[in-house]
Amino acid sequence: MTQLLPAIPSVDERYFDQRRYPDGVAFMDGQYLPMSEAKISVLDWGFLHSDATYDTVHVWNGRFFRLDLHLDRFFGGVERLRMKLPYDREKIESILTNCVALSGHKSAYVEMICTRGSSPTFSRDPRQAENRFMAFAVPFGSVANKEQLERGLHVAISETVRIPPKSIDPSIKNYHWLDLVKGLFDAYDRGAETALIVDTHGHIAEGPGFNVFVVKDGFLGTPAFGVLPGITRRTVFDLCAEIGLSATAADISRAKIKEADEVFITSTAGGIMPVTRIDDTAIANGLVGSVTRRLMDLYWQKHDDPAWSTAVFYP
Repeated sequence: MTQLLPAIPSVDERYFDQRRYPDGVAFMDGQYLPMSEAKISVLDWGFLHSDATYDTVHVWNGRFFRLDLHLDRFFGGVERLRMKLPYDREKIESILTNCVALSGHKSAYVEMICTRGSSPTFSRDPRQAENRFMAFAVPFGSVANKEQLERGLHVAISETVRIPPKSIDPSIKNYHWLDLVKGLFDAYDRGAETALIVDTHGHIAEGPGFNVFVVKDGFLGTPAFGVLPGITRRTVFDLCAEIGLSATAADISRAKIKEADEVFITSTAGGIMPVTRIDDTAIANGLVGSVTRRLMDLYWQKHDDPAWSTAVFYP
């Protein structure tokens, strides 16, 4: 009896993606596209090896907040990773503005990315890869939702150790998030809403996409070692200097963060967000503190200040 061989499938001319994506506009290879059409190759080193850097900036009420600082960090990361951008700073600022304007979003989460790209010959030599730039704008999103901003977040401290700075320079914003994702699952398993992970010395480091601050006796502190120097973190230092509060970067132990008068986290995705519970411990009286609220209010007021923000012109 003759055995029939399985039929070999045909090769489709194009890929059809039926997934749903946020409403927004992306820029890739000189084209502005709906988010559903923004794709990268499976051979891109950014996908295969997390060999990429990026930065995120938000737009609020039609204005970029601290865009220059985000561009400074992005260009610094690209240079330290030995990548080359196909556009200069002025052009990239224009691309970001166009993504927002074309999306129509008055409040947006905007990301710029440079990947190592891919080699036409699938070479393993990163010098032969053609670096790629892309950007997109989608609706603004926050680490904390409205309810959590009012009552404060419940955070768990994971035993997961942040990638040490001798391995990956934390000042280069990157997609090496497996330690942060592990920390998130640790937190979810314990009934918390997000996570903090620790540095190689066991001190508090940071969370998935955010820095953390403690307030004790009117003084503010934030971890100094092995963390991303976040733009919102820097903004807190700037706000404190403006209103006469003392803020320093130093080691913060697990005990110190639980004994704080107030705790808050900082991120472009949400700004300044209160924390009122860590593990099973309520922070002070379990309510959002006065220093946190004062800084939150001032932070959002600065979004209308031309010294801190840049207008987007919509069609």
